[in-house]
Amino acid sequence: MWNIPTKKRLNKIPRLGETEKISLNDKLIYLHFFVAGCDWYIAEYDGNDTFFGFAIINSDQQNAEWGYISFEELKRLKAHGIFEVDCESEMWFPIQPVTGIKKITECSF
Repeated sequence: MWNIPTKKRLNKIPRLGETEKISLNDKLIYLHFFVAGCDWYIAEYDGNDTFFGFAIINSDQQNAEWGYISFEELKRLKAHGIFEVDCESEMWFPIQPVTGIKKITECSF
């Protein structure tokens, strides 16, 4: 992974379960990981390894879904054996609501 989020950035993310009373459309997204047509948008973090967020794999919007994502697995994942998952920097991806992310709002969930 080229741009691993800092501890400071990770600490801004609500802990797992803290936003469960917030509707999916109203959740805030704190991180965006991506590689080769795959996107992971992060809304919660357990502080160790597990994220909760929205995943779009291979640009398949029909089967995109909310779920749990392993940080360690994202760090090790490579597309085509060479392209590493990256985390979009804060400068290009500020904390924002789900409704502000076109790739998510275009999915049927």
